Order: sequence, then C-alpha cells, then structure tokens
Amino acid sequence: MTESRPPVVSAVEETADRIASMEVRGAAAIADAAAAALAEQATADADSPAAFRAGMRSAARVLYETRPTAVSLPNSLRYVLRGVEGTTVAELRTASIDRAERFRSELERAQERLGRVGSNRLRDGDVVMTHCHSTDALACVKAAVGDGKSIEAIVKETRPRNQGHITARELRELDVPVTLIVDNAARRYLKDVDHVLVGADSIAADGSVINKIGTSGLAVNARERGVPVTVAAQTIKLHPDTMTGHAVEIEMRSETEVLTPEDRAEIVDDGDRELTVENPAFDITPPRHVDAIVTERGQFPPESIVVLMRELFGETIDEPWSA
Repeated sequence: MTESRPPVVSAVEETADRIASMEVRGAAAIADAAAAALAEQATADADSPAAFRAGMRSAARVLYETRPTAVSLPNSLRYVLRGVEGTTVAELRTASIDRAERFRSELERAQERLGRVGSNRLRDGDVVMTHCHSTDALACVKAAVGDGKSIEAIVKETRPRNQGHITARELRELDVPVTLIVDNAARRYLKDVDHVLVGADSIAADGSVINKIGTSGLAVNARERGVPVTVAAQTIKLHPDTMTGHAVEIEMRSETEVLTPEDRAEIVDDGDRELTVENPAFDITPPRHVDAIVTERGQFPPESIVVLMRELFGETIDEPWSA
C-alpha cells in the first residue's frame, strides 16, 4: 500500500523537480534550495501543531528522495527540522523559518571560510586540475586569486553532462587562464599540474570521497604522478550515516545523458540485440589517494574526518522526516 502523505506547497514540488533534473546542482546549492523550500512549506495553513509537523515531514521526504547521494540535502533537512520547537502553529512556523534562514546564512559564510583555508594550499604560479563543477573548489581558487596569487587551471570537461564547461566559464570570470581538456587526456596533462582540486558530494566516516564519476581514476593517476589531491568540501558534505555502517547509495542517472534514442536506434538496428547503458553519477575515492580534505573548519587528513563528524553530529543519526 502506498503511504499517504500530507500535501505540500508548490514551491516544494518545484524545488524537488529542479534538484532532480539538475537545474539546481552542487551540494551547497541543493542544500540552500531545500532549506528555502522548507521555509515556504512552513507558511502553509495547518489546523494543529501535529498537522504542521506532518506537512513539514512530508515536504522533507519529497525533497530527500530527489538525489540520494548528495548528503548535503538530508543534512540541511536535519538542521531545519531538528531545531523546530513550539506548542502552537504560530510558534512552529516562526521557528521553522528562523532555522531555515539561519542555515542558509551559515551556508553562505561557510564557503567563504573554506575558500580562505583552501587558498593556503595554493602557491603563486600553481596550476590546478579540476573535475566536474564544484563551488567549494572554485572558492579556494577565488580566495587565492584575491590574495594576489597567479593561478592557472586545466579543466576536465566531465562527461556526460560537461559540467567542466561551467567550471571553465567561472574560472575565466576570475581571469584565471584555463585549458579545457577531454576527460581521457587527464593523465597526459598531470605532468603540468601542481594540485588536483575537486569537490565532493559526500564524504564517508573513513575519509572516502564520493564525487562525480571519474574522480577516483583521476586521483589514482595523480598519486602515481606525485600530484597532491585536495578535496574541498563544506561540512554539510559529511555523511553521518556512514558512522553506523550505512553504505552511500550511488545514484544512477538516465541513459539518455549518454545515448540519445536516435543513437540507440543506430546501434541496435534489429530486435534480436539488446544494449544496456549504465550511467553512474558518482564513484568512491579511497582515502589513501587523498592528501587533504579542506572544510570551513580547517583542513584534515581524510583518516581523521570521523573526529570532526562525531563533533558535529554525535554518534547516532536518525531521519526526522520519517518520524
């Protein structure tokens, strides 16, 4: 039997659609959009505190189910829902909106602080190689440029959605010289690179980094070449469920990102052959291939990230949208 859920406001449905379609992308942007949507849900009519809480949980579930790997999403939902206290609908509404606004404000400041920390790892004249599009990684470069350092970038295009094109454009807006390369050329150009600088969608308790597919292979090649790998990730990227043994679910995207229906028809030209297309969005980079994880609270060797995780989240994690 399908679970009956209280209706949610249109802003929640619209935000969920934008996150699922990747119109809203990047962990910080997803977390910010989710918190804003919960604030909109808090304005909905409710005839009792119980009904108000049920509506907020329903909205959180709708948002949560859009991107299973992007842990910033459930972390933002936890932040807002856990801080909501009150005995009347008016009190709960005010508390929900205040929590959402506080989260969004802290999120904005966190990236600036992270950028300053990450800038300390970059020297004047360094060349960085990027993969995919990460606002946290870009914050490090922006801060370094702001400090007067000359930085160049080699940007992987990052198939199949070419998020590297976004990175290239934003780096050029910072007047950073950019060389755009196809993904398979990364190993060749690592000889010209001082740092591999990437973001993360989730970081596990053992220091493993879950990021755009292709990150793991890049990190292995960088390790062989002696190029340090820096992961820039706000603490909203830490995956507290992994402290209790939960595995990180790897999101599978639509095959149409890889193969259009027209291309499929050209490959499979009769009814006797089948073609399977798999499109994992992320892979897992073991901590042994990562030199440092840069957060707004400082930089950490990957093996010690669990200490920070315990400090922020405690030992046990529940899902307030399922209560």
